[in-house]
Amino acid sequence: MPLEGRTAIITGAGGGLGRQHALYLARKGARIVVNDVGAAQAEAVAAEIRAAGGQAIAAVGSVTDEDAVAEMVARTLDAWGRVDILVNNAGILRDRSFAKMDLAGFREVVDVHLMGAATCCKAVWETMRAQQHGRIVMTTSSSGLYGNFGQANYGAAKMALVGLAQTLAIEGAKYGIRVNCLAPTASTGMTAGVLPDESLRALDPALVSPALLPLVVDDAPTRAIVCAGGGHFARAWVTLTEGRHLGAGADAGERLIAEWDAVSDPAGQIVPDYGFTQAEREVASAQAHAAAAKAA
Repeated sequence: MPLEGRTAIITGAGGGLGRQHALYLARKGARIVVNDVGAAQAEAVAAEIRAAGGQAIAAVGSVTDEDAVAEMVARTLDAWGRVDILVNNAGILRDRSFAKMDLAGFREVVDVHLMGAATCCKAVWETMRAQQHGRIVMTTSSSGLYGNFGQANYGAAKMALVGLAQTLAIEGAKYGIRVNCLAPTASTGMTAGVLPDESLRALDPALVSPALLPLVVDDAPTRAIVCAGGGHFARAWVTLTEGRHLGAGADAGERLIAEWDAVSDPAGQIVPDYGFTQAEREVASAQAHAAAAKAA
């Protein structure tokens, strides 16, 4: 029971992948807050956990509703005094090609995925800082990491969650808060009709949930992006190539075209510890070339 004594809030847990997350973490000893917009669905999952000998409460409300999220966190603290784990799982799809997508549909998806996760993170942040412990998991997607036709809104929101996770991991490090991302592939109501039936049968959402465990235990990493589906697990990275210093000049753009393959060469690429690594390296490169030119 590696999560015994820990309390986990899981958003969008009334069905699909969120339900499996709730059941899985409960089996590992966590006390579960089952959040969903549907009261009957949330309570059914909470009851399922309790019937299996676990502890769970239902919390009804949209992750975009700041008051509902604040009430959920307050109820959690009243019940168990801690919030150790937040799994930002709630989401929606409004798939259309960008040409046919209206901005209202774009905003709706971004609001639920990105702003919903940010709202939940903000609601638990001070509690996690005060208790010097927190584990947050963002649900990203290969559609955000690599793009997918018809999912400009979804992909934009999912990649934005990676950026949110990277920054919160840096800001939360000294408070014992570790923040990671999970990119799942699962057969749920959101993916019905997106993948062939044969593929969907292999993608039982229960096979994704074990990917949560290394991200929420006491010795969890931080800033990891884990891809999971069908029992297969992998890591994704945001890297920075070594690049080339091309300097200034009216023909810098043309020289970049000529050096494109060298600039793109993955040999020697790194995973930056923070965003300013890029600027630090660029300044160092410019200074080194200036010093070399002066010496010559």
